[in-house]
Formats: sequence, structure tokens, C-alpha cells
Amino acid sequence: VQLQASGGGLEQTGGSLRLSCAASGSIVKIDDMGWYRQAPGKQRELVAAITNGGSTSYGDSVKGRFTISRDNAKNTVYLQMSSLKVEDTAVYYCHADVTAYSGATPYTKSSWGRGTQVTVSS
Repeated sequence: VQLQASGGGLEQTGGSLRLSCAASGSIVKIDDMGWYRQAPGKQRELVAAITNGGSTSYGDSVKGRFTISRDNAKNTVYLQMSSLKVEDTAVYYCHADVTAYSGATPYTKSSWGRGTQVTVSS
């Protein structure tokens, strides 16, 4: 199973960016998906998460500005980021709890993407 994130980049304060993360492999199902971020010198923190049924949760610092969504048919999770702030600058990682096949045997794995850099300038 691989998670491939895209959509990071450089944006000005108040701007918007949209991140995408697609899961690939012999996937049976994906339960929770989410986005985390890690700024230099800080611990990784939850940005947003979404269940298979579409229930969402957000970190306090992004509530009202970021929106998480997913397309189950495409095994993809999105993060729409608006009203960006300098403090949103970080490497963003996607995460998914994936059940996949290894040969004929299913297994469940907590999977992480490599991360995509988001930089917000003042």
C-alpha cells in the first residue's frame, strides 16, 4: 500500500491550497483517513481526520479554515486549506488505516504518505 500526497507549495497569508492524497495497492477497504503536520522543532499534530462514513474532526488551530473530504471510489482524501496563516507552514502528511491483501491474506496497516511541504509567507 502506498499513499501519494500532492498539492503543497508556497502561498501568501490569506490564500488557499488544496492537498490530495491517493492510496494505491491491493486495497480491500480504508477506514479512517487524515492529515497531520509537523513544523520545524515541533511535534507532529493532527490537522483533520475523516471516517469511512464521512464524520470529520479538526485540530483547534484549523477549525473553520480547513475542510477535509474523501472520495472512497478513488481511495483519495483531500484537504482544502483557506485563510492560510504563517503558522500553517509545515510538512503535511496524509494517513490512512488500510486493509489490503498480501497474496491471499488480508492485513490492516496504519499507512503514511511521505509528506508535502506547505509554506505560507507573510
